[in-house]
Amino acid sequence: MRTVTFGEIMLRLSPPAHQRFTQAGSFDACYGGGEANVAVALAQWGLEASYVTALPENELGQGAVNALRRYGVDTRHILRQGPRIGVYFIENGASERASKVIYDRAGSSAAAAKASDFDWEKILAGAGWFHFSGITPAVSPEMAGAVSDAVRTARRMGITVSCDLNYRGKMWTVEEAKAVICPLMADVSLLIANEEHIRTVLGIDTLDLPREDTNLTPEGAAEAAARLHARYHIPYIALTQRRSLSASDNRVGGVLWREGETAASRRHLVHIVDRVGSGDAFAAGVIYGAQTGLSLAETAQFAAAACAFKHTVEGDFIAADAGEIAALAGGDGSGSVQR
Repeated sequence: MRTVTFGEIMLRLSPPAHQRFTQAGSFDACYGGGEANVAVALAQWGLEASYVTALPENELGQGAVNALRRYGVDTRHILRQGPRIGVYFIENGASERASKVIYDRAGSSAAAAKASDFDWEKILAGAGWFHFSGITPAVSPEMAGAVSDAVRTARRMGITVSCDLNYRGKMWTVEEAKAVICPLMADVSLLIANEEHIRTVLGIDTLDLPREDTNLTPEGAAEAAARLHARYHIPYIALTQRRSLSASDNRVGGVLWREGETAASRRHLVHIVDRVGSGDAFAAGVIYGAQTGLSLAETAQFAAAACAFKHTVEGDFIAADAGEIAALAGGDGSGSVQR
């Protein structure tokens, strides 16, 4: 089926070689954004993916379009209008120094777009899946309206809706997020989130559940998903799990819950090349498993492997085919030279 994702793709600028912002004499440039990252992953894994956004009619906007097309993403519904492309700067952390993000996206083409600019009946024609994240409605009230319109249209057309909850405190308050996100949950069939965000944004109490390190145990995560289902009636829930040992080393995995069935992935210990986009890779992995008929256990392993693999790739986009992810999911993580 064709998956349509909707969000803001930005120009990403980062100091080279783990330099700090205050040291930088130059910046490495690429493009990225949550839903764009999902579309790129799905396209690389052999699925049909379309991306919707608004970009300026200039060379930077075209650069973003070209970056998507390079991986086979359908860009025909991208609006070419508005004043500028959004920019974000990322300072890559190392060891005990955390990564930092600075947004420069106010007044971007996406932020300036009107909800009425997007003809969802036309955009979603022939699609089977619609995906958005909690970042997109935080861009502007009009983009929040566009997400709401898209979700309602998708459900009316019988299209599956997925959401990666992604709360960004630099973009809006928890109260603002709750007012927009909670009403959308009634139309979501797959929710991807972490424990912190289901607690703070969706109001699900998880503090009494069993833990190991800083994460819920698989049994605790399953109970958190069951509580989420009981309140919002979401049939399929994917919870990411991360233990940050340092900015350079994380342990990542996930727990899936679908109509009472639970599957937990193995935990991947990863040395981080790039911190951004791993959650998007996980989300894409869950969508991929759902669309290709993987079992819940197979999907959990595939999604966690995609998350871990993305940490080894510079830039927002994952660069891996489905076979490479499946191999890692199957335990081939030695990193031995392939000759």
